[in-house]
Amino acid sequence: MAARIPRKTASRSATQPSGNGKLRRKKGTETSANIQTIGGYLIQRLQDYGIRDLFGIPGDFVLQFYGLLEESPIRVIGTTREDCAGYAADGYARVNGMGAVCVTYCVGGLSLCNSIAGAYAEKSPVVVISGAPGMEERRSDPLLHHKVRDFNTQREVFEKITVATASLDDPLTAFREIDRCLEAAARYKRPVYLELPRDRVHSQPMYPYTPRPEKYESNPQALAAAIEEAVTRLEAAEKPVLVAGVEVHRFGLRKPLLQFAEKHDLPICATLLGKSVVSEKHPLYVGVYEGAMGRETVRRFVEESDCVILAGTFMSDINLGIFTAHLDPAKCIYVTSEQLRIGYHHFHDVRLNEFVQGLGKAKLKVVKRPLPQQKQTFEAFKPKPDAPVTTHRLFARINELLDENMVVVADVGDSLFGASDLTIYRHTEFISPAYYTSMGFAIPAALGVQVANQALRPIVLVGDGAFQMTCLELSTVLRHNFNPIVIVLNNKGYTTERFLQEGPFNDILNWNYHRLPDLLGGGWGFEVHTENELDQALNASLSNQEAFSLLNVHLEMTDISPALKRLAQRMSKKI
Repeated sequence: MAARIPRKTASRSATQPSGNGKLRRKKGTETSANIQTIGGYLIQRLQDYGIRDLFGIPGDFVLQFYGLLEESPIRVIGTTREDCAGYAADGYARVNGMGAVCVTYCVGGLSLCNSIAGAYAEKSPVVVISGAPGMEERRSDPLLHHKVRDFNTQREVFEKITVATASLDDPLTAFREIDRCLEAAARYKRPVYLELPRDRVHSQPMYPYTPRPEKYESNPQALAAAIEEAVTRLEAAEKPVLVAGVEVHRFGLRKPLLQFAEKHDLPICATLLGKSVVSEKHPLYVGVYEGAMGRETVRRFVEESDCVILAGTFMSDINLGIFTAHLDPAKCIYVTSEQLRIGYHHFHDVRLNEFVQGLGKAKLKVVKRPLPQQKQTFEAFKPKPDAPVTTHRLFARINELLDENMVVVADVGDSLFGASDLTIYRHTEFISPAYYTSMGFAIPAALGVQVANQALRPIVLVGDGAFQMTCLELSTVLRHNFNPIVIVLNNKGYTTERFLQEGPFNDILNWNYHRLPDLLGGGWGFEVHTENELDQALNASLSNQEAFSLLNVHLEMTDISPALKRLAQRMSKKI
């Protein structure tokens, strides 16, 4: 079937944003009296940390706080499901620096757990705010709705997937607890949990409160010793290389690390989770290092190095190509927010940012290493009119589509692994759950990305299985006139799992994905079988600036990218 002809987006109600596709910012009416309440202080501190938008779904235990939010400058973006609100807040945090989500007690909070667990695993600072039963009603009526075992159950669950939790049940300590948790989110780049009983939203402390922010600094002797040893190793190296991980972005270290690399002509690679921490158009950029799962030229270049700086990297199975990476610890400088190891020497109390900045100021001479000659991954795309679309040709066409104003948001499977060879123009414009690998991430995360930066247009890559999990978040996208281009890799089921173990459990019902705009009442849908239809659909999608575009791209069930094929071969041995 030919690509569907774009049609006008359905009309919106008067209460919804309309016109130019931009989300309108509210004018704040937060009063000083409100700020002195627990709820008001929390809203003020969220703004102090740069949070301008919040995602969630209201419920009776959190309605009073939602009322305060409505009066504040913070915009509330209502989603279709709580887990989608979590993914959206995660995507927002990856662009903005910190995100927030607000839900009701247990039925809302416990629905958030998977998306917040992913944010914890991948170091994305999301503030979880949950309403809770009032303290007085707990004493008088213990059999309240939404309760699981006892009133502490939800908080205890979140203790396992956040870096700090607090119940704001005591006006004497609530302000201090808010500050403690927000400082932890900023310091560790991980989620935190705040539980607000509904009869404490408007409570005020009896005494004035003065914030006392803590300072976290390196041990100066340990820092100096670490920099000295790193300099010695770099100066002795003949084949140095820098492998940048996701923490370079999370901790705002891209600029000093890039300046250090440019100063010494140091070649740069990235991990899959850290893809795009440096622009892939940069002359020092080599490629994504992921062991034997990635390009052979990149693998050899990194593994032949006699000094590998692993800066802010996660040593996870996916980042290391299912542990096909062969990195000699004796030749590595491994520095993250949690540890610093140079060879077999461990340095304690050394902060990642201070080590990177100190290394940049150090005087040293580094051998200039020539970059490897690499073949073009994708050939120029000239559509063959009746040729069926293949995975390789799909990504070749997407690669030509990308520019500086686009951000790629990739879900799990070939949406991620096939996208590892795409060329990302600017830094931090590739977003994926490449460590936690939770299906259903991409569409709600793209919502969060575009709320955080409306100048970026998301290209959303998602498999049909993942799409079925969270696709209705396109309803929220449509409501706010956002315009992502959503490309569904339709290979009729869970293709990654098929290559691990075949079975009918990998099959799903094949939807008419391109008809979803008809259900939602807006957007553009295209069904794509051939290269010509793909080219026409993408050209039409680029022209459509008013709403989302959805491409249902039919692929053969066994057609996968080389990277996914290598991954499946390794993982199948572990099943």
